[in-house]
Amino acid sequence: MHRKLWLVAGEDSGDQLGAKLMRALRDLSPEPLDLHGVGGEAMIAEGLTSLFPIDDVAVMGYLPVLYRLRTLIRRIHQTVDAIVASRPDALVIIDSPGFTHAVASRVRKRLPDLPIVNYVSPSVWAWRPWRAKGMRPYIDHILALLPFEPDAHRRLGGPPCSYVGHPLIERLDALRPDESERAARESQPPLIVVLPGSRRSEIERLMPVFGRALALLVERVGAIEVELPAVSRHRALIERLTLAWDVPVRLVHGEAAKHGTFRRARAALAASGTVTLELALSGIPMVVGYKVSRIEEVIARRLIQVPTIVLPNLILAENAMPEYVQADCTPKQLADTLAPLVTGGPERIRQLDALARIDQRMSLPGGDEPSRAAARIVLGASRAV
Repeated sequence: MHRKLWLVAGEDSGDQLGAKLMRALRDLSPEPLDLHGVGGEAMIAEGLTSLFPIDDVAVMGYLPVLYRLRTLIRRIHQTVDAIVASRPDALVIIDSPGFTHAVASRVRKRLPDLPIVNYVSPSVWAWRPWRAKGMRPYIDHILALLPFEPDAHRRLGGPPCSYVGHPLIERLDALRPDESERAARESQPPLIVVLPGSRRSEIERLMPVFGRALALLVERVGAIEVELPAVSRHRALIERLTLAWDVPVRLVHGEAAKHGTFRRARAALAASGTVTLELALSGIPMVVGYKVSRIEEVIARRLIQVPTIVLPNLILAENAMPEYVQADCTPKQLADTLAPLVTGGPERIRQLDALARIDQRMSLPGGDEPSRAAARIVLGASRAV
């Protein structure tokens, strides 16, 4: 008896999830596993022979997709043909819905009895909610990273959905301060961590606003230290933009250095994104700012279905972390809201109380790890032959 599984990822974040899932599948499977698919360096290191380089399909944004459309279409059909020829016991698609869902829907037509599991739910709760019902014909089960997503799929008529936990909860040791780092959070001058996003457009729009907000913050609270975990591919841009700041800033590089900053920081000024969940799990009070182009703003107002864009707020079902978007994202607003989080008082206490509830909302029964919870559902969906 053995099981043959196909795992298909389409970008780096999915590759990381896929690698952890592969390890958990091997640990938990009662039979030997044959694992095939599409993945990157992490999945290849776990023994996957990728059908082609993941960079061929790791494309985001309308224009980049358009430029590489022929390659994407060719890789979609190649993947579908390989899965059909392999006749696996289950298919797991991992994030990157533009690519992986195109594969899954075509496989379903040719192998209608093949179990198909979707690891990472598309954000149907935020925008384009009709996608939930549209997934039912070709997705048998969704593995959700966020605890509110199963309810969202039930409400929207999506496929069966189980919360398996966010991968960040496997890294709490790296995010949580030890005794000396907790003391550093209370020391003077206070350390502020600044996170202006990971995309070039985010960085260009937010860095000038964040820089002026920090200058105003100094006027309100006195001396501060500032550290900015810089995205490596945009390092030169960030260095150039910080030259215009009136407040000195230390750039830190790499994941370990970023987490070291998190463990010592008293407060954060951040762009909206997954990093706000990292900050929340680190227990850092934050103010969130965000700006997009005018065209993106018009589209977002028509499509976005949620009252907040901050993940911790969505998890808590309350707007505990202040957010300022578009015209409201001004240096004065950001500085005025950040100041009491730095100096202390009711606003800081309220945020710390809210952050303490994040753990309970995101934890899994028995302290299970997300990758193992996901692996159990995948193994349950597959059929050994």
